[in-house]
Amino acid sequence: MLFQHFTFKNGKTAKNRFFKSAMEEQLAKHNQPTAQLVRLYDKWAKGGAGVLVTGNVMVADNGKGSINDVVLSDERSMDTLKAWAKAGTQNDTLLIMQINHAGKQSPKVVNAKPVAPSAVALQGMDGFINPPRKLADNEIEMLIRQFAHTAQIAEKAGFSGVQIHGAHGYLISQFLSPHHNRRTDKWGGSLENRMCFLVEIYHAIRAVVQPEFLVGLKLNSADFQKGGFDESDSIQVVQKMSELGIDFIEISGGNYESPEMLTAKASTQKREAFFLDYAEKARAVSQVPLIITGGFRSESAMNEALNSGHLDLVGVARPLALMPDLPKQIQNGTYRTITTERIKTGCKVVDNKVGAVLEMDWYMEQMALIGQGKQPDPELSPWKVLLKAVWANGKAGLSTGRS
Repeated sequence: MLFQHFTFKNGKTAKNRFFKSAMEEQLAKHNQPTAQLVRLYDKWAKGGAGVLVTGNVMVADNGKGSINDVVLSDERSMDTLKAWAKAGTQNDTLLIMQINHAGKQSPKVVNAKPVAPSAVALQGMDGFINPPRKLADNEIEMLIRQFAHTAQIAEKAGFSGVQIHGAHGYLISQFLSPHHNRRTDKWGGSLENRMCFLVEIYHAIRAVVQPEFLVGLKLNSADFQKGGFDESDSIQVVQKMSELGIDFIEISGGNYESPEMLTAKASTQKREAFFLDYAEKARAVSQVPLIITGGFRSESAMNEALNSGHLDLVGVARPLALMPDLPKQIQNGTYRTITTERIKTGCKVVDNKVGAVLEMDWYMEQMALIGQGKQPDPELSPWKVLLKAVWANGKAGLSTGRS
């Protein structure tokens, strides 16, 4: 089933069920796309996946979550954007730009005064991320227009669609969460009000792009945080966005304070599909095309998940940073199930303190190698990555990066 095509309701067709999920590349220069990104996506498109999703492309300068994020608020880099789109859509591949705003998940070296729905500080981020200020109503309206403008630029450049990032604790996720969103106006309170920011972004994008341009959503199954966005809320958002006509929904989970997207219990890891139980519940209320990302490694687990009928495409991320042609290898019968062990220095103090971020930096370094025209290096020293991150970005190098 992995190599059956899938046609979205707007007519766009994925040649197979491999959905390369977003990973933050941090390969921008002066927050603009680069030749490294073009080479990276050229490699992935030649590797056989049906759908490729970029890492964070931020809609505004005040929305950066990392120093080297791409910010797409104007057309100054249209030539490079077109090259990126051409590289990523070759070989009948769909290329989706993930569009985002970090909100308060923005290190102080990137943004001294981040913005959020409410002035609620992130827990455990003292010294890395400053407390946010509450967005004014007119600023929220401006952000909605900025999301739409970025989508419009992506379409003009030749991308196949956009994915609105509503997961992992970024700004849209913050609006959805009753813990982070304590507003009493039309943007907060009830779930319907907390959804309003996302819904308005979706409507604004649809108003400026063509019907054949895909508009999808990345959504948390839950924040895994007391008093936060829970599974019941999430299912209702799936139902609402499906009714509005969203083209696809990718499911993940967690945020900076509770990074479920980086961890899973042993039984879930064994089955590989981290959020498959949730997908079954979502399917009960909606027939919107669903993607589950997190844990898939073996061909058998991917096919089993698809055959369950609970999802339509299989989200794969980190394995493709080490094996860019993984789909082609499976198709050719040469694939040997990749194992992705936790990236550790071996020093318990260091690993406990920065292990999750070090792991992301390690995979970003693999993508950087591919972008330089080199091969990934599975033996890359975690210590080397750690020292490089600190040297380049100071402490911010140990506090940034989310997919």
